[in-house]
Amino acid sequence: MDKYEILSEYFGYSSFRPGQEKIIDLTLSGRDTVGIMPTGAGKSICFQVPALIFGGVTIVVSPLISLMKDQVSSLCQCGVKAAFINGSLSQKQLALALSRMEKGFYKIVYVAPERLETRQFLQAVRTLEISFVCVDEAHCVSQWGKDFRPSYLLIDKFIKSLPKRPVVCALTATATSKVRNDIINLLGLENPDVTVLSFDRKNLSFSCIRPESKPKELRKLLNYFRGKSGIVYCSSRKNVESLFEKLSLEGYSVAKYHAGMDKDERKRNQELFITDEKEIIIATNAFGMGIDKSNVSFVIHYNMPGDIESYYQEAGRAGRDGNDAHCILMYNKVDINTQLYFIENSDDNRELSQKEKEKFKKVRFEKLSKMIEYTACKTCLRQFILEYFGESSPDFCGNCSVCKKEKFLYSEPSHEVKVKKIADASYDNDALFERLRVLRKKIADEQGVPAFVVFTDATLKAMAKSLAQNETQLLEVPGVGRKKLEKYGCAFLREINLFISES
Repeated sequence: MDKYEILSEYFGYSSFRPGQEKIIDLTLSGRDTVGIMPTGAGKSICFQVPALIFGGVTIVVSPLISLMKDQVSSLCQCGVKAAFINGSLSQKQLALALSRMEKGFYKIVYVAPERLETRQFLQAVRTLEISFVCVDEAHCVSQWGKDFRPSYLLIDKFIKSLPKRPVVCALTATATSKVRNDIINLLGLENPDVTVLSFDRKNLSFSCIRPESKPKELRKLLNYFRGKSGIVYCSSRKNVESLFEKLSLEGYSVAKYHAGMDKDERKRNQELFITDEKEIIIATNAFGMGIDKSNVSFVIHYNMPGDIESYYQEAGRAGRDGNDAHCILMYNKVDINTQLYFIENSDDNRELSQKEKEKFKKVRFEKLSKMIEYTACKTCLRQFILEYFGESSPDFCGNCSVCKKEKFLYSEPSHEVKVKKIADASYDNDALFERLRVLRKKIADEQGVPAFVVFTDATLKAMAKSLAQNETQLLEVPGVGRKKLEKYGCAFLREINLFISES
């Protein structure tokens, strides 16, 4: 199959998003690539499609267990043989995965970077044809990146140890020019093409507010977004705990997440949010990287982050399904003092020399200054963000609090009921969408996977809008590939036809 057939057959889409096809074509031609693609741009397709075309096995280096688990679940749902190898596996599970990998059972294997130098893993890949290596969240290789992982320095050594050098692709959501150079040099990329996509996410609405009372403002926002999925980011564990306790007592559907919690509790709370058992998760920045949840409708920063990169990556977790979403930043002087304290007392780079530490601190002060500028910006917020990343932009977007000349409004949104006429009857697409969500949740619970792994909200909305009544029509819905049609087609078609007959 060619790239278009794979995109349709396995993933249910008829066309590629901007930038995807270029990276795929370069990879298939044998050229190393670097892709700087904002959250929600569809990075995974850039390596999953070539992986299914190449003759050998693809190794995907990923830093997070949650990311591996979600992507492997999604691939298996699409009919792709995939697995992950990380510290979450028992010895028995690890032995089985390595044995199957050694026999060529999998097309795509996700692996934590720490595993690349273990004897068991190296023995398993010894006789494999590894045609492609993808490094996801590639900024982790750089000291100047936001989430530095020293284990990423093992990747170049691993690639050089292979009998035949594979094609290498490195992907990340945000990277300054310095981080890009580190990615190229520290991963040993050979004459790579660097593709930097537009950072503009037109479906995201940006707002900055400086409330007299943050708790009161937050409640207004959460009431406005009631029934929708969202993230509230805090700068400290203390704030997370305090907000969670108060909002829980007031009946809000909330979970919490921070690095100080027990590992099992973090995992359980993350699952509650991903499976929509809880509408809102209150978290520090320890939550989010690699969380493949598409239906997040809002991201509220209760405290100001320390840099634009962090803010945009976290805010960008909203609206990944392409639907309209809100990114709201709350700030005050206390937030600035908190970030200054973090800079002065950081021990993230203990292995650096004193001179390097001072340089690193200076960079962080400069980044904080730009973040403060953003909160006080009197011109288009979208333009400010895009120009920070080196992208020119019009001075009016029409979709931020400055361009709208208003703060976020709390009046109940007016939902225009979308109607489609068939045989002179009218159907409420929103009502059908809710029924399809219920069906999806039932199926997901039975299989023990997140709901979006079955179908995303965007796919369900397209189903409800199209009123597909047979397999041919259902296959035309974006996100419905042949494998998912075989698995779920009958159930969803039955629900749609039942809805039509009852209307």
